[in-house]
Amino acid sequence: MTKPDLSPKNPDWWRQAVIYQVYPRSFADADGDGLGDLKGVTQRLTHLAALGVDALWLSPFYPSELADGGYDVADHRDVDPRLGTLDDFDTMVAEAHRLGLKVIVDIVPNHTSHQHVWFQEALRAGPGSGARERYVFRDGRGAHGELPPTDWQSVFGGSAWRRVPDGQWYLHLFAPQQPDLNWENEEVRTDFRTTLRFWSDRGVDGFRVDVAHALAKDLSEPLRDLGAPELSDEKALSDFAPGTHPFYDRDEVHEIYRDWRKILDAYSPPRMAVAEAWVPGARRVLYARPDELGQAFNFEYLQAGWDAEEIRRVITDSLADARAVGASATWVLSNHDVVRHTSRLMLPPGTDDNAWLLSGGHAPAIDTVAGLRRARAATLLMLALPGSSYVYQGEELGLPEVADLPTAVLQDPIWEQTGRVRKGRDGCRVPLPWTTTGPSYGFGAGGAWLPQPANFASYPVQAQDGVEGSTLELYRRALRLRRKLVEGETLTWAEDTPPGVLQFTRSDRWRCVANLSGTPVPMPPGEPLLTSAPLEPDGRLGPDTTAWLGL
Repeated sequence: MTKPDLSPKNPDWWRQAVIYQVYPRSFADADGDGLGDLKGVTQRLTHLAALGVDALWLSPFYPSELADGGYDVADHRDVDPRLGTLDDFDTMVAEAHRLGLKVIVDIVPNHTSHQHVWFQEALRAGPGSGARERYVFRDGRGAHGELPPTDWQSVFGGSAWRRVPDGQWYLHLFAPQQPDLNWENEEVRTDFRTTLRFWSDRGVDGFRVDVAHALAKDLSEPLRDLGAPELSDEKALSDFAPGTHPFYDRDEVHEIYRDWRKILDAYSPPRMAVAEAWVPGARRVLYARPDELGQAFNFEYLQAGWDAEEIRRVITDSLADARAVGASATWVLSNHDVVRHTSRLMLPPGTDDNAWLLSGGHAPAIDTVAGLRRARAATLLMLALPGSSYVYQGEELGLPEVADLPTAVLQDPIWEQTGRVRKGRDGCRVPLPWTTTGPSYGFGAGGAWLPQPANFASYPVQAQDGVEGSTLELYRRALRLRRKLVEGETLTWAEDTPPGVLQFTRSDRWRCVANLSGTPVPMPPGEPLLTSAPLEPDGRLGPDTTAWLGL
């Protein structure tokens, strides 16, 4: 066994990397307008280098009216002027590479913005035009075409169809400002091949593929109803034979990614890719096959409760699924779409995240100290697993979810599109605090596009840098140690563990033990290398604590 090679010469650097997700509008604001930008990212890259991550993944920075936080893309090969220029992007990539960091960018192939030149052309061209063939336009049902073509529902709520003035309807699986592309159209396929080459030529090391499972759709006439609106939800794939849902996880989607892999492999080193595919594990890893994207996000791990038996089952299944197709596993606890795990892991089993957000985080109230302890233990457990770990900006500071954002400031389209019954994802997108004072705690010279709570003053980098026991220093120590320890892509479970405890060895050099129970447990043999919280006075491993031990 050999240590992971993260050098530029290693084409498989991503298999066991730690990748840091940057949500650009909330990371750092260089020009003081309240919105994060690329120059801000560049200025703060030293933070990522000091943290010890291997790469940064940049959420969309493309021209957008922000109908969906930047995922409504008006031009897939440019930078939003509010965030900078292509020259700023090139400068950022060059600085990242100088610091030894890889750069991954989001690519959004399922839809465009309604402001995209193609969609505007389609509106002007009218029914039956070639311009409309790039999207999914259909005549409506009813005597006068006044009803949507099908009962398909948007992920954000309401019908997935929007009518245009000439009477036709277009498909939008997300916001109405995000018309779905028609991937049966060769112009669409050619354009995205160009996009992959455009960013790869600028030095990008990889791509995160948004909604990777939705590109292929059954558009044969007549379009199929689902029978019940709730069956259009991504979690309802089990109601269909694998690969046969009208617009999610169809078998035909894999031909698209095999085509992409040929482009990505034409570069030296080959560009990596990771799929966002909300599908069951056995189907998800198909996207991660070596001749497709190579990796796919593991959402079962993110969704697991704080339960040792459940987490062990998810880890075991995830490793087996990845191994079966020759991929490496992925692990993630937080991202730009979910409640931060410092808060989420403290919610009682069965708690509805949305109901909790609607209560402003008060029903139930969360013990933030206990939440941080549990989050630190979860992180150390995740970083010990074989495969790649994806870290969301701010989790290295222990940031909690901002659950009490006033409804008047919400930006997520989910709020309005669901008739103000789902609060949305703004609480995990509040701009980062860097300093203990200032109008936006060092995020920028002015305010922030989402209000930061007063308690952010206790979380900034400035307050934790060099402070023994801080969450920031825990991440730094863990990532330094991980580079020295990681060997191979397997683990071996210990079977003689107390209830609520997870224990496994990595190679023959070290082990991880995580106590998810409510009582202290004896430490197994080995030299303590790192713990997520201090050991008990008698040397036992306390509740909600993880330890790494040398053998």
